[in-house]
Amino acid sequence: MQASLSIKEKFSYGLGDMASHIAIDNVIIFLTFYYTDVVGLPAIFVGTLFLLARVADAVIDPAMGMVADRTRSRWGKFRPWLLMLAVPFGVSCMLIYAVPESLSLTGKMIYAAVTYSLMMLMYTAINIPYCSMGAIITADDNQRISLQSWRFFLATLGGAMSTFLMIPLATWLGGGNKLDGYFAAMSIMATLATLLFFICFLNTRERINAPANHGNFLADLHDLLRNDQWRVVALLVFCNISFGVVRLGAMMYYVTYFLGNASLFMWLLAAHIVGKSVGSVLAKLLTRRLNKITAFTLSAITAGVLSISIVFLPGSLALLVGMTFIVSSFYQVTTTLMWVMMADVVDYGEYRQGKRLDGTVFSTLLAVLKMGMAVSGAIVGWTLGLSGYVAQAPHQQPAAMMAIVALFSVVPGLLSLLSALAMRGYKLNDVTMRTINQNKVSAQPAATASTLLQPQELS
Repeated sequence: MQASLSIKEKFSYGLGDMASHIAIDNVIIFLTFYYTDVVGLPAIFVGTLFLLARVADAVIDPAMGMVADRTRSRWGKFRPWLLMLAVPFGVSCMLIYAVPESLSLTGKMIYAAVTYSLMMLMYTAINIPYCSMGAIITADDNQRISLQSWRFFLATLGGAMSTFLMIPLATWLGGGNKLDGYFAAMSIMATLATLLFFICFLNTRERINAPANHGNFLADLHDLLRNDQWRVVALLVFCNISFGVVRLGAMMYYVTYFLGNASLFMWLLAAHIVGKSVGSVLAKLLTRRLNKITAFTLSAITAGVLSISIVFLPGSLALLVGMTFIVSSFYQVTTTLMWVMMADVVDYGEYRQGKRLDGTVFSTLLAVLKMGMAVSGAIVGWTLGLSGYVAQAPHQQPAAMMAIVALFSVVPGLLSLLSALAMRGYKLNDVTMRTINQNKVSAQPAATASTLLQPQELS
C-alpha cells in the first residue's frame, strides 16, 4: 500500500478545485439570473446559449485530454497546464460579468455568447489536466477517497466564498450600478482563483509512471468506448451534474417567486453549502463501513427521495432549510465517490488494454459533464420561457410557478434515482480494484481481466 499523502499535498490539490468552483458555482447559481434580470437577455436565448456553448465545449474536451496525455515536461503531464492557464482562466471569468451597458440587445447577446464560450473553453483547458492529476498522484483507493474528500471540501468552500460574496461585493463595489458591481466582484474572485491554481501547481506531485501517450487519437477513442465501466460512469456523471445544475439554477427563482422573498436565497444557499461540506467528510466516513458502490447507491436514493418530497413540505422555512441541507449532503457523497470511480476506470482500462489514458478518460467524462450542464441548463431556460415566466414580474402565472417548483425538487430527484439505478452496472468494487492494481502490469491483461470480473467476485 502506498504511504499516505501529506495533509499539505491534499490541501494544495484541493485548492485547485476551490479555484474552479469560485468560478463555476458562481456561473451555475447566478449567471442565468444575471443574464435575464440584470442584463435583460431573453430567457430562451440564455438557455440556448448554454446548450450550444457547452455542447461545443464538450466536443473540445476529448481533444484537450489527448493533448494532455501526450504532454512531456519536467513537471509531468498535467501540472504544467495549471501553470500556463491560470491567468487566462482568471481573465475569462472576469469577462463574462463585463457586459457593456451601452450595447444594444443584439450586441449584448453577441458579447454574452463570445465571452461565455471563452470562459468554458478556458475552464476545460485547465480543469481536464487538474482532474486527471487525481489518478496519478496516488494509486491507493483509500488515499484517492481521502484526496477527493479534501478536494470537494475545499471546492465547496470556494463555491461558498463566491456565491455568498457575489451579491454583497457587487452591491458595495457597484455604487448602484449592478453591471459594474458584478464585474468588480468577479475580478476579485478570479484573481484569487488564479493564485490558488499556482499554489496547487507548486505543492503537488505526479507519482504514477504515466509516460506520454503517442498513440492514434481514434485508436484511443475506440479503446475507451470498449471500456464498459467508462460507459456506466458516464451515465453517473450526466445525472450528477444535471441534478446540481437544475436544482441550483432554479433556486433563485424558487425563493423569489414561490417563497415570495428573494432574501431567503442566502438561507437555502447556506444550507446547500454546509451540506456539501458535510457530505465531503461523510463520503470518507461511509466508505469506512460500506463499500463505495453501496455508499453511492444509498446516498443517491436518499437524495432523490428527499428532493422530490420537498414538493409536499408545508410552508416552513426551517423544514426547507433542513431538507436542503440533507439533500446536499448526500448529493455531495455521490459526487465525491463518482470522481474516485473515474480514477478506477483509468486503472481498469490500463489493466484490460495495456494503455493508460488518464487525460482521455477524464476529458471524455468531463465532456459528458459539459453535455449534462448544457442539457440541464437549457432545460431551466427553456422551461421558464415556455411556461410563461416573466422576468421581474411581481407575480408569475400558475404554469410558471409549477415549472419553478418542479425544477427545484422533482427533476433533480428523478435524476438522482436514475444514477442509483445506473450503479447496478458498476463492477469495480474494492476487492476488484485491489486485484487490478496488483496485477495490471500482467503480460496478458485482457485475458486475466475477463477472469477477474466474474460474478462471484462482484457481489
